[in-house]
Amino acid sequence: MEYPTLSAAFTQHFGAAPALVLRAPGRINLIGEHTDYNDGLVLPAAIDKEIRFAMRLNGTDRVRLAALDFDATYEVAVADIAPLPDGHWANYQLGVVAGLLQRGAQVPGFDCAFGGNIPSGSGMSSSAALECGVAWGLNNLLDLRLDTMTLAQLSQTAEHEYAKVMCGLMDQFASLFGRAGHVVELDCRSLEYKYFPFDTSASRLVLCNSGVKHALADSEYNKRREECAEGVAILQKHNPAITSLRDATLADIDAAQAEMGEVVTKRCRYVVEENQRVQDVTARLAEGKSLAEVGELLYASHAGLRDLYQVSCKELDVLERLAHNAPGCYGARMMGGGFGGCTLNLVATDQVKEFLTYMKQGYHDQLDLKLDTYVTTLADGVGELLNEE
Repeated sequence: MEYPTLSAAFTQHFGAAPALVLRAPGRINLIGEHTDYNDGLVLPAAIDKEIRFAMRLNGTDRVRLAALDFDATYEVAVADIAPLPDGHWANYQLGVVAGLLQRGAQVPGFDCAFGGNIPSGSGMSSSAALECGVAWGLNNLLDLRLDTMTLAQLSQTAEHEYAKVMCGLMDQFASLFGRAGHVVELDCRSLEYKYFPFDTSASRLVLCNSGVKHALADSEYNKRREECAEGVAILQKHNPAITSLRDATLADIDAAQAEMGEVVTKRCRYVVEENQRVQDVTARLAEGKSLAEVGELLYASHAGLRDLYQVSCKELDVLERLAHNAPGCYGARMMGGGFGGCTLNLVATDQVKEFLTYMKQGYHDQLDLKLDTYVTTLADGVGELLNEE
C-alpha cells in the first residue's frame, strides 16, 4: 500500500491526516526453527513483505483501529482494553498497548490504520509485524524512549497474553532488527546478535507457499513448547546445570532417554541438533563456503522438523522433496511454526525462473494445488516511511 493511498484511507476513517507513517516487515528464517523458546540460536532476516501503518494521537481516551485489507474497524477505551476472543485481529495491537500500560506508560487515545502484503498463515510472521509496528509507532508518538530490544520483548508478550501463542523472541526481533542484505544470528539466551551479509548475486531465498494452514498449528506449537519443558525437567535430574535445551548435549539426551520416553526424546534431540546446524550455517557464511554445504544443512533441518519435531505436513513434505530435483536449488526446508505455510529454498540467482516453473508444475501435478512463490529481498527492520517513498 503506497504512502498516499494509506494516508488518504487514514484521513477518510479518522477525519485528519496521520502524524506518523511507518512500515514493519515480515521475516524469513534461514535456519533455527523452534529453537528460540528453548534459549537457542536463530538466523532470521526481515524481508520486503510488510505491513504499513498510519498513526496519530486523537486527543481522546479511545483506541481506534482500521484494518484496511479486510475493511474492519475496532474501537475501545484505553481503560477497557482486554483480550478479545481467540483469533481477533485487534488482539495484536491491543496486547502492545496493554504491555505499555503495565510498564507504567501513559497511553492516550490514538488512531491507527494499517494494511500490507504479508500473506496470512504463510509463516512470514504477519503477527509480529502488527505488534512491532504499533509498538515502534507509539514509542515515537509518545516519546517513550524504549530501546529496540524492549520493543521486541513487549511485542512478544503481547503475542503470549493476547494472541495466546507462546512464541519465542525471533519473529519480533527480526522485524525490528532487520538489516538490508543481511541475515542476523540471535542468541535467544544472551540476546547477543551478529549480522552476516547474504550475497544475492549468488543465490536468492525463495519462499514456496503451500497454501494451507492446518487448524492444529497454534495448539501444537504450544504443545511442543510443553514437551521441551518436560524434557528439561527430566534432564535436570541427571544434570542440575541444564536449565534449558541450550545446555543439553546429545549424550545427555541419550542418558535420559528411558525416562523421557520416545516423543520427548525426539523433541529434545531435534532442538540440540538444530542449534548446531545454526552454528554450522553461520560458520559457512562467514567463511564464504559453498552454497551446497548450506543447502544440505537446510535439508537436514527439514528432516528433523518432519521426523523428530513432527511439525511438517504432507504439502510441505511434497515441496521439500520437489526441491531436491529442482533447477538451481541448493537446499530447502519448511519454515515457521509448521503444519502449513512456506518452504524456504536456497536457489542459484541465475536459475530462479527455472526453479519457480519446476516447483509450480510439480506441486500442481502431485497435489492439484496452485503454488504461490515469493523471491525475497532482505530488508531493513521497522522504520518511518516518508511521503516521497
